[in-house]
Amino acid sequence: MNNSGQRVVIVTGLSGAGKATTLHVLEDIGYQAIDNPPLDLLEALVRRRHGRTAVGIDARSEGFDAQTVLSQLAALRADPFLRLDLIFCTAEDQVLMRRYTETRRRHPLAPDGRVIDGITREREITSPLRAASDLVIDTSDLPPASLRRMVEDRFGAEDGGQATQSGLSLSLISFAYPAGLPREADLVFDARFLRNPHYDPLLRPHTGLEADVAAYIESDPDCAPFFRRLTDLLELVLPRFVQEGKKYATIGIGCTGGRHRSVYLIEKLASHLAGHGWRVSVTHRELGIARGAPRNSDVPAKFQAQEA
Repeated sequence: MNNSGQRVVIVTGLSGAGKATTLHVLEDIGYQAIDNPPLDLLEALVRRRHGRTAVGIDARSEGFDAQTVLSQLAALRADPFLRLDLIFCTAEDQVLMRRYTETRRRHPLAPDGRVIDGITREREITSPLRAASDLVIDTSDLPPASLRRMVEDRFGAEDGGQATQSGLSLSLISFAYPAGLPREADLVFDARFLRNPHYDPLLRPHTGLEADVAAYIESDPDCAPFFRRLTDLLELVLPRFVQEGKKYATIGIGCTGGRHRSVYLIEKLASHLAGHGWRVSVTHRELGIARGAPRNSDVPAKFQAQEA
């Protein structure tokens, strides 16, 4: 994988799913942002640019055709002096419909018809781009601040963030099962079998970020074996992701409330993976926290993985 060269990010996806916000974040962190250029000029436009470039493309673009876009992206990817990423923003139909209702806007593909018809049509004609994307961002449950942090973490530095030998960026998410699985997750693990601090009145108001909760969870005799087997599995799987050319992977750990066990395990896993050279970002969905993981040496001892 080429980790050098001029950085180019193409942002596409469904109208109302966060494309404009993503493009604005890229512009804020130093990219030259261009929204909806004529598609027949895309390749030439990118090659004339110097420095980091972000281009927004969607069904409103003049001459839009997914296969035309893919052909031009293939030509750009073949250029050894360019490093290109394709982001696809999406959301559930009901979420998109609600956003259009709230803003009282018409869908660009159904200006005189029902919004759902425009969404369905756009989802159909952009599906080849989603299939070819390097990163799919589902904003259905993603607050704008978390979206901004995700984009900043992955594309903020000149080399796309903290350099790693693999080039694979990992997003770790804690969540509550009753609120639904993270839609973008590649791997999901269930921590509900561990002792639940929720049933301790003194611990219930606290979170897995705090030492007393961490100590309670660690006291479960199955906690350490579970974590050891989890990291053993990732040591097998993650290098294979790299071999497949995968640039981003999302790992979710869930529990009942998304505040104690899953939060603690995600913090511990972030420390472990960062200490082994992986680039990691952390989201605690139910706590509304999204951040890049600090280096292992900066993580409190309660979260540092104890190697067997």
